[in-house]
Amino acid sequence: MKVAIIGASGYTGGELFRLLHVHPRAEIVCATSRQLAGKPVTSRHPHLTGFTDLTFTNPEISSIDVDVAFLAVPHTAAMAYAPSMVEQGIKVVDLSADYRLPKDVFEKVYGVPHTAYFPAPYGLCELHREQCKNASFVANPGCFPTGATLAAAPLAERAHTIIYDSKSGVSGMGDNASEGSHYPNVGDNFIAYKWTSHRHLAEMRQEIGFLKSGAKAYFTPHLLPVNRGILTTAHILLNEPMEQREVERLYHDYYKDEPFVRYQRPSLNSVRGSNFCDLMVEVSEERVVVVSAIDNLVKGASGQAIQNMNLMCGFSETEGLWSPAILP
Repeated sequence: MKVAIIGASGYTGGELFRLLHVHPRAEIVCATSRQLAGKPVTSRHPHLTGFTDLTFTNPEISSIDVDVAFLAVPHTAAMAYAPSMVEQGIKVVDLSADYRLPKDVFEKVYGVPHTAYFPAPYGLCELHREQCKNASFVANPGCFPTGATLAAAPLAERAHTIIYDSKSGVSGMGDNASEGSHYPNVGDNFIAYKWTSHRHLAEMRQEIGFLKSGAKAYFTPHLLPVNRGILTTAHILLNEPMEQREVERLYHDYYKDEPFVRYQRPSLNSVRGSNFCDLMVEVSEERVVVVSAIDNLVKGASGQAIQNMNLMCGFSETEGLWSPAILP
């Protein structure tokens, strides 16, 4: 398949290049960047030297002739591409937030009008696999909602309150320099931010509703001084108490056929560079603590996007993604 990466200069674009290079059915033929048009891809992604000779381009949408396109553009930018590409018969995976939420919720959370809305499957593969299969367009989930929802899903229907506490690597803030990602501000430090108002909470609540749960959900993110990874602690307050063995059995049964969800003690080292989500539970009467770990750039972004592409195209879900983490 011929593949285009729209907005290929950022971290998610670089990860798409890295992962798709070993995908047996994909060939990247187009990598776009308005600012870097005409420059080699390796000028921004030196780790790809020897693996690609593509240059960044800035083509008209109508001239992009591929089978699959990944939209790795900023939030609110994807809506300028999505309708035209779908009309051209291109399968599209959107890594922005533009199609993850209903139109009214998106406009409230992001504070801008949605000018090209259409409903799309939410690409958390473990929950929405059937909707994503053979779809022409899929909205790839946010990184925080991925780790959080996978942690809570098996118990959501039995809970009245879920509190997510997530710690993320600095790459989650993107590759543009900012006060929040400046090393002297981040290194040897640990910061909570957007304590009660992070926009990914809307996705988390949406998925709790999909799971037929009436639980209230709350979320606070923290910034870790590491490059990659999200460690989420989900405090799940149950309607009725459960035993440790009962909860463990529930999680094993729920994820027994999921290739990328592993029940083992989670750590960022164990998932770095991989598409896995590791999780484990501990029970204290009506409270269950579930900790999950993902790589925010892989399972939280580019890896899950390729997992969705595999579903959309009828491939094995693990193609191009079945590799272990980088340890140490």
